[in-house]
Amino acid sequence: MQNKGIVKVFAILFALVCIYQLSFTFIAGNIESDAEEFAQREVPESVENYIVERERVEQRYLDSVGNEETFLGITYNSAKEKELNKGLDLKGGINVILQISVRDILRELANNSKDPAFNQALAKADEAQKTSQENYVDLFFDAFEDIPDARLASPDIFANKNLSEEINFEMSNEDVKPIIRRKIDESITSAFEVLRKRIDKFGVTQPNIQRLGTSGRILVELPGAREIERVQDLLQSTAQLEFWHVYESNEFQNFFVQANETLKGLEAQKTETAETTVDTTDAEADEIDALLESADDSVEVAQQNNPLFDLMVSPGFQGGPVLATFNIEDTAKVTQYLNMPQVRGLLQGEQRYAKFVWGITDEDDAAAPLYALVGNRQNEPPLSGSVITDATQAYDQVGRVAVTMQMNGKGARIWEEMTGYASENQSSIAIVLDNVVYSAPGVSSGPISGGRSEITGDFSITEGQDLANVLRAGKLPASADIVQSEIVGPSLGQEAIDSGINSFAIALILVLLWMVFYYGKAGIYADIALIVNILFIFGVLAGLGAVLTLPGIAGIVLTIGMSVDANVLIFERIREELRLGKNHKDATRDGFSNALSSILDANITTALTGLILLVLGTGPIKGFATTLLIGIATSLFTAIFITRLFIDNYAKNPNKNLEFSTGMTKNLFTNLTIPFLQKRKTFYVVSGIFILVSLGSLFTQGLNQGVDFVGGRSYTIRFDQSINPTELEDELITEFGSANAKTFGAANQIRVTTKYKVEEEGSEVDEEILQKLYSAVQAYLPEGTTYEDFTVGGEGERGIGIMQSLKVGPSIADDIKQASIWAVLGSLLVIFLYILLRFRKYQFSLGAVIAVIHDVLIVLGVFSLTYKFMPFNMEIDQAFIAAILTVVGYSLNDTVVIFDRIREFFNEHPSWTKKDAINAAVNSTVSRTINTSLTTLVVLLAIFIFGGESIRGFMFALIVGVIVGTYSSIFIATPVTYDTFNKESKKRKLKEKEVVG
Repeated sequence: MQNKGIVKVFAILFALVCIYQLSFTFIAGNIESDAEEFAQREVPESVENYIVERERVEQRYLDSVGNEETFLGITYNSAKEKELNKGLDLKGGINVILQISVRDILRELANNSKDPAFNQALAKADEAQKTSQENYVDLFFDAFEDIPDARLASPDIFANKNLSEEINFEMSNEDVKPIIRRKIDESITSAFEVLRKRIDKFGVTQPNIQRLGTSGRILVELPGAREIERVQDLLQSTAQLEFWHVYESNEFQNFFVQANETLKGLEAQKTETAETTVDTTDAEADEIDALLESADDSVEVAQQNNPLFDLMVSPGFQGGPVLATFNIEDTAKVTQYLNMPQVRGLLQGEQRYAKFVWGITDEDDAAAPLYALVGNRQNEPPLSGSVITDATQAYDQVGRVAVTMQMNGKGARIWEEMTGYASENQSSIAIVLDNVVYSAPGVSSGPISGGRSEITGDFSITEGQDLANVLRAGKLPASADIVQSEIVGPSLGQEAIDSGINSFAIALILVLLWMVFYYGKAGIYADIALIVNILFIFGVLAGLGAVLTLPGIAGIVLTIGMSVDANVLIFERIREELRLGKNHKDATRDGFSNALSSILDANITTALTGLILLVLGTGPIKGFATTLLIGIATSLFTAIFITRLFIDNYAKNPNKNLEFSTGMTKNLFTNLTIPFLQKRKTFYVVSGIFILVSLGSLFTQGLNQGVDFVGGRSYTIRFDQSINPTELEDELITEFGSANAKTFGAANQIRVTTKYKVEEEGSEVDEEILQKLYSAVQAYLPEGTTYEDFTVGGEGERGIGIMQSLKVGPSIADDIKQASIWAVLGSLLVIFLYILLRFRKYQFSLGAVIAVIHDVLIVLGVFSLTYKFMPFNMEIDQAFIAAILTVVGYSLNDTVVIFDRIREFFNEHPSWTKKDAINAAVNSTVSRTINTSLTTLVVLLAIFIFGGESIRGFMFALIVGVIVGTYSSIFIATPVTYDTFNKESKKRKLKEKEVVG
């Protein structure tokens, strides 16, 4: 090998860089272990909520030592920034995809237009979006074009004063569309920046936020986040801050009296209607009973003398801003009353534009205050939060948590005018955030200059900090709905780390032992190269700031198998050269040289599938692809160069010959003459039967599609006892209407899936479903388990409750399914083209692609046939698609190695028949095929058994794929290639005969 010195220097320097990069992870880990031990000493288990208290003590410890130098000037804070990132499944936390409402942006651009054509197009776009993959704005434009004579440049739509500089009345719809698209993109970019600023101040290490295409979706990953509800509020809060003048309570006394009388009259009319219906009906007896019951209810309502006053807890103080207080559970009903046209019609003059808003309440409050804001025809506040330049959490004069705000010059002037008016008229100014009045202070000391104001409320310090953070970052330009979310509890993450390390160690030990058993001392050199390869992989991951996930660990372990494959290819070629009588030096040189083509082709095909996964995958799947690609690159370097350095160094001693085998394996799989092609029709029939059975099952039983593909919610719940999933499912169906429960791993862990309210978004729906889930399973939980203990991130002992949750909206589920189909088809196309370019004959490409399709169909068939009785999760989700693509890559890896030998034999033995050349080529690769397949299967089985429940289905798909892929590369790909060569040869001979004739 030439340039050995350069290779040595590069390898040593690269290893040192990797060790340096990984040192940050070790330093941060050691300090965190010290903090954990300190917290355990300080807070015994006898302390109430000791887990939460320990976390607080642990955090204080880390804060106190954060800037202290520990090793070579490295501090904990600097080490934490550069440590190896761990994904959600290893660290716990939250991963969400937010959908910024393009509908809201369009309404904002149109100044909340009341134009019938505009609103009709919005309604049609809303309906179309449920079943379409197109962007919302395209659906809106299509719907608008279907309306006769509708113009986007109407003064009632987009040709308004806000857009007057860019859109005029003379523009056509086609002229307006690109402007609106640009404005929408600007708004989404603004939302992205607002969210990024909020997350940066949240305090989570290594957050990730990125835009997903042009659909208005934003991905947010917060590993280690534990206060899940706080995170969701932070992400979804629009932070619509407004300042309004407020009516005094006495100004609405007469209105309340009139409203009460009007409501009494309306209820009386309902009663008369119900009674008339009962008197004149000729319905069946059960229908009469139902109507009588309805009439009785109406009479009861009418007999309440004061529909509005009876709900009132207390009237507001004379001259104060609170009109009245009502029980919190009655606020929706009161709002409904006040918004009725008959009631709103009682307001006269400027009061017609009054806006009724509720005040903020805390958990201990039973009643909520009602305010009336001084509105206007445009329904716009005199001052909004856009003028805020800074906001900080502080304390008011009596020591309560508050948020102080500083305004810009324009805001300061308006604020001075508003406070001057309030002081002169002895009125109040309401500070309204997201349509809730936080405070409505009076102004008694004259105008307030300088643009400084304060929000007070019943905040905790954390809530005050979050509110200041949100106000400082600015408001979202439109509402943000969580269309997909994954929440992993911290204890489940730690279990994943433990199982990942165990499976990794077991797989590594087994592979190291096998290589020594089969190749002797050469196997030891391969093992050293393998360990160096693992160091390189983790070092590169840490240096690039990539995220390590549980599938990522699976990718690394799979890379071990591929690294072994490269060494196996080299060693088998060297053994062949030695059998030809060459000396060790020449055999080593020729063995490495002849194996290089097969190694490169096999790894490039796998890398192509990895690239497709990297581009189209998300979250853990992207982590799998990242480690796979890094592993391919490092394994090539270590197998080709590091192993070569050791072998060449050993060969310097002329008295020693390096044997690439042991006594038991020296003549194993040599001089084989198996007639593979003679039995090809038998294997065609066998494979045909398997494919027919698979297709039959796919068409009749189908597949167990996961939440990723159909939408819905799933929860992994752990109990303190074994649970019968059938009994639990009955309870869940009673609560949700439809639900599925299945044992997930141990007998005390259940995976619950439901599509209840899958079409609806919002934190209120999420909360409702969690409450229903808690009610359904409460009887199976230990006595005293509270709702807070049960939910992910709850404050109780994390031995029980929700360990992980996943939510996928129907629209994003369709997108995931579509992307998965394109990923598989795309990988087949790319690989077909690559093999065509490398082998220059379509017969090789055709054989490879048919074999891959054969493998995919059988893996799908196995999952379809067995998902109902297998004791582990066999859902078809993104991880399964990753497994399918990995199977594609592995199968091609095997096939390409065989094709490479076939091409070589064609060139070396032109006088042989194609059948003899192909049979000889396949026989020469049997040792490599068995070696690689066995080591890969050993690795996969180790992960399958010890790697944790969450990736067991993923591993099962890979195991089936490796077995089927090994079979197909010999018995399908090769025979198909031979038959297509034969068919081409027969056609050519037939043409030659026609020419001669």
